[in-house]
Amino acid sequence: MRPGARVGSTIGRAGRHKAVHAVSTPQKTGRGKWWTLGVVGSGTFMSALDASVVNIALPVIGRDTGAGVSTLEWVILAYLITVTASVLVFGRLADIHGRRRIYMAGQLVFTLASLGCGLAGSIGWLIVARVIQAIGAAMIFALSPAILVAAFPRSERGRALGLQATLTYLGMALGPGLGGLLTQHFGWPFIFYINVPVGIVMWAVAYWSLSADQAEDEQPFDPAGAAGMAISLSALLFALSKGGEMGWRHPVIVASMVVGILALAGLLIIESRLQHPALDLRLFANRRFSASIVAAWLCYICSASVSFLIPFLLISSMGLEASKAGLMMMAVPMGMLSVTALSGHLSDKIGVTLPATTGMLLMSAGISLLACCGVEQRRWLLAGLAVVGWGAGLFTAPNNSAIMGAAPRNRQGVAGAMLAAARTLGFSSGVALAGLIYTHHLGAGGAGEIMHAVRAALRVTAVAALLGAGCSLLRKHGQPGE
Repeated sequence: MRPGARVGSTIGRAGRHKAVHAVSTPQKTGRGKWWTLGVVGSGTFMSALDASVVNIALPVIGRDTGAGVSTLEWVILAYLITVTASVLVFGRLADIHGRRRIYMAGQLVFTLASLGCGLAGSIGWLIVARVIQAIGAAMIFALSPAILVAAFPRSERGRALGLQATLTYLGMALGPGLGGLLTQHFGWPFIFYINVPVGIVMWAVAYWSLSADQAEDEQPFDPAGAAGMAISLSALLFALSKGGEMGWRHPVIVASMVVGILALAGLLIIESRLQHPALDLRLFANRRFSASIVAAWLCYICSASVSFLIPFLLISSMGLEASKAGLMMMAVPMGMLSVTALSGHLSDKIGVTLPATTGMLLMSAGISLLACCGVEQRRWLLAGLAVVGWGAGLFTAPNNSAIMGAAPRNRQGVAGAMLAAARTLGFSSGVALAGLIYTHHLGAGGAGEIMHAVRAALRVTAVAALLGAGCSLLRKHGQPGE
């Protein structure tokens, strides 16, 4: 048995047999694997585009609706909390009831909710529509990796996940520019309306191209575990997202942290004793799976920290205009785009450990370079941003391939959902960590103090990237394509 097919001794012979079958036998789809990639890639592209396009329109939304900044934040925060709280639930439901059904339902919910966002006449209704939109996005995020893994043979899995990640980064890169154009010339509702025709076409193509699949796990659903996951993750994410603004000693933040930690502890105790849990902790007995999940979380922490900190360095310390700073920040997603597909293809040939570890080392080197740049060293700063992007691009597809390859077939939905949860929690943790270090070192807030604070936070972020490289090395090497 190949190392990459093992799922941990606690799962037993039947679980290991399913894992081998899951990573070696592609699921036949109605119109072929490339149609499947087109459907899944389009879905993640639109979801990433929507997530990045909203930020640029928030000031205009506030002007038109009369909402203050503290209320506008919930347009973003409600979306993130809902995705994080529900993504694992939908991953488990898909393993029980079939992935195609849940995935297509997610496309439909996302499309209809996008229409609702555009039609919202007040900030309150917009936030409600964003919550519904996030439910659809959670279905898409949770099931995209599992559907791709089922459609492609093991020898092409990294390539498929790399192409999907490329489309995701393309959506992230195009979002701010497209959002600004639509908002300026047509109004902010059109950043949501654009999803509607695309979503209808995507749903029709998915209906035509994806064949009906069978449930991979006929065991009963665990509602208590699902509720525990939703409560713990949403409470922790709220505390991480608002702690820097409200203060980490604020009673609401303290209460959220306590509720989240207690709910998470109770969830782990209960799920470890159930025969058919919603959160299968036995997956973490596989070192390949657990190390890859932690590495993904650390990678997203680093990405979020850089995205949060560098604008302060460029605008507040170096005095750049916002438009020029935005152009420089595009070096990160452009760097990702340039290597992600190649990295996925490479991991199919030589295994996941070398490209993923190299990617995290490059991220650490790029962040360290950013921490050393002075006011007049803009070219070196641009180079550092590009290196960070190259590192993230090299890491993502191989690491995702390792996560999905380590999970048995009847837990592919849960594995993909855990990857999505690591992403959202990593982004929130990264902003919270960077914000905490930045404010601690800020001092009087002059240009010099801002640069000092940014550098201090970047140095810690570089260490987090090194830890991610260590996690990548911890997993068993595996064979090419595993």
